[in-house]
Amino acid sequence: MIKPVLGEEEAAAVADVVRSGWVAQGPRVAEFEASFAARMAAAHGVATSSCTTALHLALLLAGVGAGDEVVVPSLSFIATANAVRYVGAAPVFADIDLATGNLTPETVEAVLTTRTRAVIAVDQGGVPVDLDAVRAVCDPRGITVVEDAACAAGSTYRGRPAGAGAEISAWSFHPRKLLTTGEGGMLTTGREEWAVRARRLREHAMSVSAAERHAAAGVIIEEYAETGYNYRMTDLQAALGLVQLRRLDAVVARRRELAARYRKLLGEVPGVLTAADPDCGETNYQSFWILLPDGYPVGRDALLRGLFDAGISARRGIMAAHREPAYEGVRADLPATEVFTSRSLILPLFHEMTPVQQERVVEVVAAAR
Repeated sequence: MIKPVLGEEEAAAVADVVRSGWVAQGPRVAEFEASFAARMAAAHGVATSSCTTALHLALLLAGVGAGDEVVVPSLSFIATANAVRYVGAAPVFADIDLATGNLTPETVEAVLTTRTRAVIAVDQGGVPVDLDAVRAVCDPRGITVVEDAACAAGSTYRGRPAGAGAEISAWSFHPRKLLTTGEGGMLTTGREEWAVRARRLREHAMSVSAAERHAAAGVIIEEYAETGYNYRMTDLQAALGLVQLRRLDAVVARRRELAARYRKLLGEVPGVLTAADPDCGETNYQSFWILLPDGYPVGRDALLRGLFDAGISARRGIMAAHREPAYEGVRADLPATEVFTSRSLILPLFHEMTPVQQERVVEVVAAAR
């Protein structure tokens, strides 16, 4: 359904790292951090083992801890809410806008309390959240807004890369994303002190990194001033990421071309809403979702089965964390989220997709009864 764009250039880059003998976190990671941060208009990049670990570090840097509350959308992969629990805080679910799948200033403000320390604003499926509007609610209250840009590499917000306007953002390089390192993530921030601390925390909070010790002229004895984590990226992954970063613009352009064709074809299916650019920016179409209207001839699950029977790989729409057993008992009055997670599905969209394949997908959707 979603396939990474990989080729011989990636294979050669990884092979070069293997031949170098330095396969752990090292010079390629540093190069990838600098290149990715520059592409996303961020001052600092800190590579991590995943977006989830980047979110964990972001909350630690923001000073979130036990007794605090963090506002998150339930409509997101469960890692968004899980990261809040990692720091001992309580996730508070806010509703979303049906047109974008994202938090709004109104839905955030509705659930703020005196215990709110942070908000995680997700660029759902690559659709950029209206970050300035959310920050206008949070900044005067001293609430840190963390942008969960897991899906947003290549998306834009008000003419700049998504994530550029956040104090801190977290990114994913999972194979379902447009830019992949197999597994892996990145934290970007404009605050140097946060970047310095994040680099320590990801490597067991060592005062001097392994790479720095290796390059030193003499003996260095490191110290451990706080509890840290093993959240490192390898040079193997970073080498892959550097090639992928060079492909990003072409990959986004192709996905936007395919999405425009989907939207045109699906315009003939009454009532179906599709993923689209918000007023505040452009999406990379990491996911192309459709939302079935109330009273559609078949339900979402029946349509998924029909697509499967026709040999088409589609997925349910974005999950809602509050429906999962892990979050049973967490208060959740989320009418728009309930509609979105119950009636949406994600259609196949990949770089090599042909017009005939797209037409077949839409044909099955339109014929569903």
